[in-house]
Amino acid sequence: MAKYIFPAIFTPEGENGFSVRFPDVNGCFSSGDDLADALKMANDALAIMLVHYEDNKREIPMPSNILSLKMKRGEFSSLISVDTVAYRHTLNNMAVKKTLSIPAWLNDAATAAGINFSQTLQDALKERLRLY
Repeated sequence: MAKYIFPAIFTPEGENGFSVRFPDVNGCFSSGDDLADALKMANDALAIMLVHYEDNKREIPMPSNILSLKMKRGEFSSLISVDTVAYRHTLNNMAVKKTLSIPAWLNDAATAAGINFSQTLQDALKERLRLY
């Protein structure tokens, strides 16, 4: 798990859109409605593919020199950087539903005070585990 930088080739599609391909990462491609969206989607596609490579113990390909890429008229290249460790953290940050029991009087008082139970539990667990 590491940080990677790969060149991507952007091809204009329609009025504002772009398709994106990574010549060094077989099967890795994406698209976006505009340039900003295409950059974000390219980052996600590359991160997903490299996490898949890592999980399956596949060798990560060497990135080409961006200056040596062959492109068609209208295309351009850009370097896309991903951190698979950081990307895995975003995947593991999904909410998990937990069932718990508290005294009825405490539930009534917290509800009357407008307390967000999920946030309060998260805050308390982080404090208890010293994960600030």
